[in-house]
Amino acid sequence: MKNLVVIGYGGMGGGFHVKHALEDGVVNLLGIYDIDPEKQRKAETNGIYSYSSLDEVLADERVDICTVAIPNDSHLETVVKCLEAGKNVICEKPVALSCTDLQKMFDAADKSGKLFSVHQNRRWDVDYLAMREIYNSGAVGEVFDIESRIHGSRGIPSDWRCLKAHGGGMILDWGVHLIDQILQIVPEKIKSVYCELDNITTKEVDDGFKLHLLFENGCRAHIEVGTYNFISMPRFYMRGKKGSAMITDWRENAKIVECTHWHESEVLPVEHAAGLTKTMAPRDDVTTRTYEWTRPVADVYDYYRNFVRAIDGEEELLVTHPQMMRVMRVMEAAFESGEKNKVIDFE
Repeated sequence: MKNLVVIGYGGMGGGFHVKHALEDGVVNLLGIYDIDPEKQRKAETNGIYSYSSLDEVLADERVDICTVAIPNDSHLETVVKCLEAGKNVICEKPVALSCTDLQKMFDAADKSGKLFSVHQNRRWDVDYLAMREIYNSGAVGEVFDIESRIHGSRGIPSDWRCLKAHGGGMILDWGVHLIDQILQIVPEKIKSVYCELDNITTKEVDDGFKLHLLFENGCRAHIEVGTYNFISMPRFYMRGKKGSAMITDWRENAKIVECTHWHESEVLPVEHAAGLTKTMAPRDDVTTRTYEWTRPVADVYDYYRNFVRAIDGEEELLVTHPQMMRVMRVMEAAFESGEKNKVIDFE
């Protein structure tokens, strides 16, 4: 079993990484390090060893893996130090604030010969996994449009996430997850990127965005994060040439309506609002089939299982350097598009 130290005892460090390490038995938790003495005392109160400094962590030859769960702007320096000390490194998202910084991390990993990856835990979200299965199965035919949304109504958090200097904003917070998911669903090359940024509750960083990706095969993806939405739109919506699929909420199964017969012998007009329409007349059970997609089974700690096996050379990393860089490039293009109000040519 590999020995783990979590650097950062905040929400994700203490609330996720430490919790799972203690419960799931995939890694052995040696302790934590946090620059905040109060968090160090809290860890010790919870029976967890607290290292006195990062140098103490790096000097401990027992440490196999360092998980970095600190504010975004501190990732680069800490990740590089851990790699240079001969530790395998997992970093919380967003792994970096620029492609340039990310490449520096890759270079440090290559030089050290150690593994380095980002904790893309939302690859184990069951709603995303269902939509990926539907896309790959052909259940709705050739997909030409997919929408992915996360909506909330509490505004952007008031901690470092609302500060540009610390890598705040929704593209770097939730966007990094939704972009990664879409790129795992649609593997084709991206042709162009267009993004609209929201600044409803703050001018400092984006508190929401609407991102449009056009792929070379003609498929379009719409990725949206909103923090000022008091009525949420569906989590996922997918259209293909044989039907549509929708997930209203991550707790719900995917609903599929498959078009079994395109042409009808007679379409009767229906009353709609103040007039008649044949174009929008609803279909019936004769030409469609409606059913639910079986909910996938997922275990988020498979991320750590894979990382441990990759250290031992038994598996390839699930979250690779090219995938990490591609997501970072999309985020950079999204910021550029939003600031310039223009479509950005991608590949």
